[in-house]
Amino acid sequence: MNEVESTTAQRQAMNQVESTTAQEQELAKLIVASLNLEIQPDEIDPAAPLYREGLGLDSIDILEIALAVSKTYGFQLRSDDEDNLKTFSSLRNLNEHVQQHRTR
Repeated sequence: MNEVESTTAQRQAMNQVESTTAQEQELAKLIVASLNLEIQPDEIDPAAPLYREGLGLDSIDILEIALAVSKTYGFQLRSDDEDNLKTFSSLRNLNEHVQQHRTR
């Protein structure tokens, strides 16, 4: 990748992150804080995968996020939910699920 392509790719990544909604940003802050990640919440691409590639989380991280979401938003994310793969596929999908089910 040459310098122009690299700069264009960086700009596109920044534009994606900039398009993060306020609710997604709030959730990103919760994820970073609950997992003690060494990145800033605004560095999380809302469309990038959370699990493995992308943010690089593992199953224990996902469980910790589920617990933090349950405490913060007042509903339980169940491990036997058939939609979990979609729910945790990205920050954006997790946020959509949270907004649909939150009680606080």
